[in-house]
Amino acid sequence: MGSRSARMTRSPNRPAGCARRRRNAGRAAGRRPSERSARRRRGSGPPPAATSRKRRPRGTAARRISATIRGVNTLRAVCVGGGLGAPTVMAGLRRHTDDITGLIAVTDSGRSTGKVRIALDVPAPGDIRSALTVLAEGDPALVKLFSHRFATDKSEELNGMAFGNLFLAALTQQEGSFLRAVEEASRLLGIRGRVVPVTLYNTHLCAKLADGSVVEEEVNVRAPGKAPIERIYLKDDDVHATDGSVAAIEAADLITLGPGSLFTTVCACLLVPEIARAIATAKGLVVYVANTTRQPGQTDGYGIADHVRVVRDYLGGSGLDAVLVNDDPPPDHLQQHYAERGLAYLEPTADEIAKVEAQGVRPVLAPIIDKWTGPRDLWLKQDTIRHDAGRVAEALVKLVGERRPRLRALS
Repeated sequence: MGSRSARMTRSPNRPAGCARRRRNAGRAAGRRPSERSARRRRGSGPPPAATSRKRRPRGTAARRISATIRGVNTLRAVCVGGGLGAPTVMAGLRRHTDDITGLIAVTDSGRSTGKVRIALDVPAPGDIRSALTVLAEGDPALVKLFSHRFATDKSEELNGMAFGNLFLAALTQQEGSFLRAVEEASRLLGIRGRVVPVTLYNTHLCAKLADGSVVEEEVNVRAPGKAPIERIYLKDDDVHATDGSVAAIEAADLITLGPGSLFTTVCACLLVPEIARAIATAKGLVVYVANTTRQPGQTDGYGIADHVRVVRDYLGGSGLDAVLVNDDPPPDHLQQHYAERGLAYLEPTADEIAKVEAQGVRPVLAPIIDKWTGPRDLWLKQDTIRHDAGRVAEALVKLVGERRPRLRALS
């Protein structure tokens, strides 16, 4: 755009005096010169009205405002996991940004989800449903209906069935695609952010145990009372990431893993090769949000450093920058309540922190647990000491801001 003097220069193709002839013609036709022209000739009067063109703000704060308007300060986050863990992180982060993508596990085979998978041949809708419900801002009646579980003693198939699972399966048949079904459900529920299945393949999780035996399907992999898990894998070899998921990871400023079941949720997502590679080579900050307790059947006897080691293994040994750990121990009676159920509190002892650092991962300690309001009924899933969405998000945003100063305005 040229300078003011350049804009006021007469066009070389316009004959000299043509403006004067137009003014004279206007007077002859009985039109009065504009007030603005008159003021210019008189050199007095009020200044011309402001145009729609705004001045650029000045100063540090103003520069941040301008940057935010241009989208430079928009935090781009990708949350990987499932259950209520990843959606909890997403719910906290949406207070800081709208650019959130949840890459959600689809290998669940629990009671309600398992029935839908068997009957209708779709990827597991349960964790997708949970993520959609947590992030929904639409009609409260529809959101409540989406979370509803049937209760009946007359049908074993329907008892405990989540309506949202049936809804997603119905949309899959109607739309001809599980991805389009999730997108349509997101629209109907008024989701702020994006929920994306980590893969569209209807595959199952398997595990080789320490005693050499093999178990298939997620519900059996997480079952307590078996030998320790040695490694997990997908039943189908040729499984690929959902279109757009790798690009979201590559563009992200922040990639979070968990919290949630270590093997059956977090690492299950990393079994999709493109997802693990994209995270391992990501330019954004990769943070594992550590669980608050051990989980019977998956992490018996584990410490925080063991969780970190497993995550790194499924990332190929690299790519994990930090682990966010709660350092606000719950009251003794609450720890006892969960310990009696095999859910021992994961304490960030000096020894555990040293072991984390020895793996080249930065431990970040913060008070990130929620106030206990009593046990939750999670329908055949184990209730643990829950994370506080707001506290987790604040710790994550602060951490990203330390690495990328341009995003500090978000915190």
